[in-house]
Amino acid sequence: MASQEKAAPLTAAGAAERLTSSSKGTGRRLRGAVAHYLGTAIVSGRIAPGERLTGEVANSEALDVSRSAYREAVQVLTAKGLVESRPKAGTRVLPRSRWNMLDPAVLAWAFSGEPDLDFVRDLFELRVVVEPNAARLAAARRDKADLKAMKEALAQMRRFTLATEAGRAADRDFHDALLQATHNSALVALSASIGAAVNWTTQFKQRARALPRDPLPDHVRVYDAIAAGDGDAASDAMRVLVELALEDTRSSM
Repeated sequence: MASQEKAAPLTAAGAAERLTSSSKGTGRRLRGAVAHYLGTAIVSGRIAPGERLTGEVANSEALDVSRSAYREAVQVLTAKGLVESRPKAGTRVLPRSRWNMLDPAVLAWAFSGEPDLDFVRDLFELRVVVEPNAARLAAARRDKADLKAMKEALAQMRRFTLATEAGRAADRDFHDALLQATHNSALVALSASIGAAVNWTTQFKQRARALPRDPLPDHVRVYDAIAAGDGDAASDAMRVLVELALEDTRSSM
């Protein structure tokens, strides 16, 4: 994408080719494709913080999309804290500290290429702060419906494995069910972000080779402790699960 103030970090031709070859359609789908392209370029650093995007007319023409689709895509990025638009000043990429890095879409953009290794570490540090304590609460507050949801997710993980999208969806469901079992609305609000982090780091670990080990037993130990109402064991098991996942991710790097 071109910048008005410095050499373009991306070529407009490359942008248009990428969108037209993979993102046919109109309306919401097209807006999402443009937002994905721009968001990926920003999160990857190809469009750096402080840079100003070229004008709406030029960019919509370069991407071969309508001005309304481009404008709506920029609104998506604005809502996620990636850019800011001002009259006469145009649209400028905001500092990374302003980005909503826990937004599931921003996480997807971060992992669409080679993610920043410090950011991968940050995600695991967040998980090790949140999830062991959530497991402790879940052990004290879970009900039959919560245990059923976790058990069903484990069964799907076992059936499909984390090498498949269905298995990774089940993994997300397990972590979501665990946070739901805390019956803490603030923790439940993190479920989409935690689930996205789990999903993308799992996919990242498998990009070059199969998972080095089966993480299902780690999940089963968490479930067993929660089902038994043992908060200390649930917290310890979840901490081990996250730490082992980080080790697996480091080995894949």
